[in-house]
Amino acid sequence: MQLKDLLYKVNIRELMGNPLVEISTVEFDSRKVAESTLFVAQSGTQVDGHDFIDKAIELGAVAIVCEKKPAQIQDHVTYVVVENSSIALGIIASNLYGNPTEKLKLIGITGTNGKTTTATLTYNLLESLGFATILVSTIRILIHGKEYPSSHTTPDILTLNKIFSEAVEAGCEYAVMEVSSHGIHQNRIAGLHFQVGVFSNISHDHLDYHKTFAEYIKAKKKFFDELPKSSHSLTNIDDKNGIVMLQNTDSTRHSYALKTDADFKARILENQFDGMLMLLDGKEFWTPLIGQFNAYNLLAVYSIARILGFDQEEILTSLSKLKTVDGRFQSIITENGIVAIVDYAHTPDALENVLNTIQNIRTRNEKLITVVGCGGDRDKTKRPEMAKIASNESDLAIFTSDNPRSEDPEAILAEMEVGVEPQNFRKTLKITDRKEAIKTALKMADRGDIILVAGKGHETYQEIKGVKHHFDDMETIVELSKQLNK
Repeated sequence: MQLKDLLYKVNIRELMGNPLVEISTVEFDSRKVAESTLFVAQSGTQVDGHDFIDKAIELGAVAIVCEKKPAQIQDHVTYVVVENSSIALGIIASNLYGNPTEKLKLIGITGTNGKTTTATLTYNLLESLGFATILVSTIRILIHGKEYPSSHTTPDILTLNKIFSEAVEAGCEYAVMEVSSHGIHQNRIAGLHFQVGVFSNISHDHLDYHKTFAEYIKAKKKFFDELPKSSHSLTNIDDKNGIVMLQNTDSTRHSYALKTDADFKARILENQFDGMLMLLDGKEFWTPLIGQFNAYNLLAVYSIARILGFDQEEILTSLSKLKTVDGRFQSIITENGIVAIVDYAHTPDALENVLNTIQNIRTRNEKLITVVGCGGDRDKTKRPEMAKIASNESDLAIFTSDNPRSEDPEAILAEMEVGVEPQNFRKTLKITDRKEAIKTALKMADRGDIILVAGKGHETYQEIKGVKHHFDDMETIVELSKQLNK
């Protein structure tokens, strides 16, 4: 492909060299550069790609996209100076793969909590309605049932366009993806064409990256600010920042809510451990999903489907058959009658939502034991908050390791304990080893008691000092409960 074709719609400040040069591949990582590569130098959060332009040329780059013109210009190389390399990369990546998202109805879901569940349920709904669909989520990437590995909530833009082009080739009509605040801020969704943008909620998270809550909100809002007139935006207006998201969007606006007046409304009629009965836009339906947070997720999925033009009865029939997502309020009853719940809740708001759901269903004749930790190398300010919530809302809170990463697990637990109020000291334990913490919870529980293991959800590993060790919360619960029941 010629360079000029890749630069279609890119805002160019200056071009030096031959725009007709043939390009075989596009890279933003200089280590991957080969012959006839277009290298895009980005000003990254950790390193500056402009420092690696000479290395990229040595390895075979024949064209460079950059924000700053290098001091040394080489005659055989074409230089393209742009305002923002990350945005340019998005447009170039889209052009490289034939603009696949123009051929798909792309739904982007952003928010602090509920992204994965809402995205996965939307994918499952569309597939159940007979439409080949691609899902890009934290847990997995699925192209009409075929699974690909996923390492980031929002993959890099070259990877995204590659998998979207594969989805088009596979006959997909719809695409559903989680859109993270990091991905928005770093322009990792630049050049993608969204048909629907969805906001679920926003609460305390990722302040290690965004520094302030205002900046976190701003990052989410940027997604909606950049939606075109041809697209639709959908927001949860029960969240106080829900309406803020749509203030400057050119898209067609829609809202959903459980508590306030909105375009799409729902209400929980019955809530039990085996499911709930909901009233959704005037129609009753039963779902095996549980809790208010899942009511919001289901309402968002329903709203997306209505915006896309599907029939109400058809949507509700399919919705009622959808099951919970791995690691999202996933429950089992052990052999000796203990209710064990695994949930990904790793923010204060998410943990409070899960515990409130359990409190609304339980009889108070049973103990509620919560096993929870906080990840290392992440937002430290939420650690005492999560400990405070767990100890307030549980009969016993056991603080343990999550993914300590490069941090000392004991130091993380010490920072959590600061949040425990004096009246709750006696109902907390600190057990660093996660398996031992779960085992202790199972030993202390009687028939009918409830154990919540929070923080890791679907994850099948525990990261300690840069090494990922196999660890699955649900698998551990099943294995230990069998051992203890012998």
